[in-house]
Amino acid sequence: MKRFCAGLLLLGLALPAMAAFDIGQLMNDLARHKGGRAKFVETKYIALLDRPLVATGELTYGAPDRLEKRTLTPKQETLRLDRDTLSIEREKQKLSINLASQPEALAFVDSLRGTLNGNRSALEKNYLLHLSGNPDKWVLTLLPSDQRIASLVQRITISGSRDHIRSIEYLQADGDRSLMLIEPLAER
Repeated sequence: MKRFCAGLLLLGLALPAMAAFDIGQLMNDLARHKGGRAKFVETKYIALLDRPLVATGELTYGAPDRLEKRTLTPKQETLRLDRDTLSIEREKQKLSINLASQPEALAFVDSLRGTLNGNRSALEKNYLLHLSGNPDKWVLTLLPSDQRIASLVQRITISGSRDHIRSIEYLQADGDRSLMLIEPLAER
C-alpha cells in the first residue's frame, strides 16, 4: 500500500509539469529560435497529375520576418519573404508581390511566419489553433477561421520538436496537398 501511495504522489507531482505544455509554451519555445538553415524535401499531391511532384532545396530563416526558400531540384527557384514583400526568382524572371494588398496570401504566409517566430496573436488572427503532443514531439493544427482563407486552405499541420519545425502539411480546399519535410543544418 505504501508503494501505491508513493506512486500516486509521484504521479501527482509529475502531472502539473506534463500539463504545462500548451500553445503558450510552444510559442515561447519557438520565439527563442532566432533563425537558421535547413534542407527540405517537398512533395506536392495534385489531383490532375499521375505522380506527386517532388522538390528539394534549402530554407533560411531570420527572425522575425525574413524567410528564403531556395529550390534546387527539379528546377531552381528562389522565394524570398522580407516583411510583407514576396520576391520570386525563376530562371531570368523576377517578380515581386506586396502581400499587404493580398490578404489571403498574407494569411497563408503568416501561418508559417507566425509559427516560426512564435507569434500566437498573428496565428489566431486567421486560424483556430489545436496542439497535441509534448515538447519533444508536437503537432500544431491550424484551421482557418476566416471564410476567404477557408476557401483556399482546409488545414495546415505543422509538427516539430522543441523549437524546431520538422514538417509542414498544407491541405488545400480543393483536396490537393503538399508535405514539406525539414531537416536543420548545422550552423557554419
